[in-house]
Amino acid sequence: MTSRVDILTRVRRNQPAAVALPEVPLFDAVVHDFKFNLERMGGEFATSIDVRKKFPQAKVIVSTVPEVEGNRTLPDDPRQLEDVDVGVVRARFGVAETGSVWLSEREFGVNALGFLPQHLVVLLDPKAIEPNLHHAYRHPAFREARYAVLMSGPSATADIEGILVRGAQGIRSLTVVAC
Repeated sequence: MTSRVDILTRVRRNQPAAVALPEVPLFDAVVHDFKFNLERMGGEFATSIDVRKKFPQAKVIVSTVPEVEGNRTLPDDPRQLEDVDVGVVRARFGVAETGSVWLSEREFGVNALGFLPQHLVVLLDPKAIEPNLHHAYRHPAFREARYAVLMSGPSATADIEGILVRGAQGIRSLTVVAC
């Protein structure tokens, strides 16, 4: 037996028992990244919200969630959403890499609710934030939905001089509430 073999044999014999690596939660980093990227895209992140205080001028609020009471029920006809000031929905999940929330016909009830109101408030469970798009595309919700959108902020456009206009073709503000 060579010295090398002898040494390796002793090392292997005296190794501690293998243990599984501890689970390292990524919750804080994922929420931090989500918030950073959402705000970079013009959205707002909140940990709680009083819709009536945040939007005191809002006359029409349509909510699809029990946590926030609206003053108009969700209509079947999307044309009846033309005067909605605030829409409130719950996202199935978010994507930290892009600061996006994933919404489908199930969350909207009527797809136009995501685009016709002046302001959109989206409730999001922080535990439902995927780290990146690779993880997001594996989410079962993609296979279940006929229609879906990843929203990363309010509608915006800029001209050649670099003048940015928010709310040009859709919602003027997107507020994501972690709850």
